[in-house]
Amino acid sequence: MLRQLAILSMAICTFLLMSCSNTSSEGTAKKEDPKWNSAEGNPIEMKKKKGKKQPGSRAAADQIQIGEAVPMADLKLAATDGKTYSINDVKGENGVLVMFSCNTCPYVVAWEDRFPKVAEVCKEKNIGLYVVNSNEAKREGDDSMDAMKAHAEKMKYDFPYVVDTDHQLADAIGAMKTPDLFLFDKDLKLVYKGAIDDNHKSTKDVEHFYVKNAIGNLTAGQPIDPNSTKAIGCTIKRTKKL
Repeated sequence: MLRQLAILSMAICTFLLMSCSNTSSEGTAKKEDPKWNSAEGNPIEMKKKKGKKQPGSRAAADQIQIGEAVPMADLKLAATDGKTYSINDVKGENGVLVMFSCNTCPYVVAWEDRFPKVAEVCKEKNIGLYVVNSNEAKREGDDSMDAMKAHAEKMKYDFPYVVDTDHQLADAIGAMKTPDLFLFDKDLKLVYKGAIDDNHKSTKDVEHFYVKNAIGNLTAGQPIDPNSTKAIGCTIKRTKKL
């Protein structure tokens, strides 16, 4: 009887040892298998990849960076005054400010009382002002050319307000918001990007008028600090992925 129990115990131990060895080998094989470590083979990574990229989504690193030249400087876009303009057409002696905007975004509406001041500063400092509407997904509604004309007239725009068909310019620059500002120097190199100032809710509570300060420092030959701020606004309404 004792001999039979001993044989049974040895058999159970052998079985358990073999099971542990197989489990360990499978785990090691999975870790060493390139497919398991890739997004295609690893279920955790596969789950991460399931999220679809939405139109307008873009990595921040893909946006034009400080010091880079403006793309599509000769692209002519139709404006509300019936003419066509390119960035090169609008560029002043000291550079150009490209502002992505629209008609109805609450952030644009909140900041729009500062547009005249921005235009005034640009004119004083020989900086061209180029305001761009890239909301292609709303071109049949709030951001149609007719709606843009009415808006420009109502707000007394005295600068080009252009339609960016198929958001070509926005895609090339990497603009994501309305408003989203990009200041280029006389050589059309980016020197500032981001917000108008630090308080869209209240003009009287603004502490840092970022774009005004950037233009002043640019024309005075002084460093621009900060040269990049976070653009706060509505997403540009694209019709296709970047």
